[in-house]
Amino acid sequence: MKESFPRQIMDADHIRRAVNRMAHEICERHKGVPDLALIGIMTRGDVLAQRIADQIGKIEQATPAVGALDITFHRDDTSTRTDRQPGRRPSHLPFSLENRRIILVDDVLYTGRSIRAAMDELIDYGRPRAIQLAVLVDRGHRELPIHADYVGKNLPTAEKEKVDVLLQECDGREGVFIIK
Repeated sequence: MKESFPRQIMDADHIRRAVNRMAHEICERHKGVPDLALIGIMTRGDVLAQRIADQIGKIEQATPAVGALDITFHRDDTSTRTDRQPGRRPSHLPFSLENRRIILVDDVLYTGRSIRAAMDELIDYGRPRAIQLAVLVDRGHRELPIHADYVGKNLPTAEKEKVDVLLQECDGREGVFIIK
């Protein structure tokens, strides 16, 4: 039997549970939020960062700082990208990065190049004490030595496949899909 594509891997409930699990793991590891900040890589990472921060707030009775990062100018593939989004928002970091524990948040970890670009962008804003990474989906195929500290779902894929994350706030519906 031939598989049909796109194939849904996670629905809204699976995403909610993954976010909740990552929030609990972050709380266990960090034991408090005073110097913790979650920074989401636009466009879906910032939505996920806010969701994780809200869950941490419920667990810890204190919500960590949340920011959003636009990595457009630090990408190394600007000439080959076809999904450019006009009218992107600029980075929004309403707090100092100095001596903070930063958790970068993204929807899909693939080659690691977006994360490298995000770290370059972050350093333009200051020197955090530490940077960790949280991703909803880790699909493998790294080209750089980057790994996630918090993962919602490990999803082995073929290189020719694409992983699409849809979130209510951005797309009007929820789900994680594999597209051939």
